Amino acid sequence: MELLDRITINSDICHGKPTIRGLRYPVENMLELMASGMSHEEILDDYEDLEKEDLWACLLFAARLTRSKGSYPLDLVA
Repeated sequence: MELLDRITINSDICHGKPTIRGLRYPVENMLELMASGMSHEEILDDYEDLEKEDLWACLLFAARLTRSKGSYPLDLVA
């Protein structure tokens, strides 16, 4: 599984926001937790159904969104 395959978009889950593996964990929430200073280990302890690769996928997703040389399709629609 590629990292970005872990990020899914489904209009029936979290109002179509990007989430982790179709679970109800929006990418933006995980990014906010990391930005607040929580370590990956702390997040994984709080959200036992997440895997470390899910957090790396969130970071990669955010990095791809900030590319400034153009738009790139992420092909994430489930």
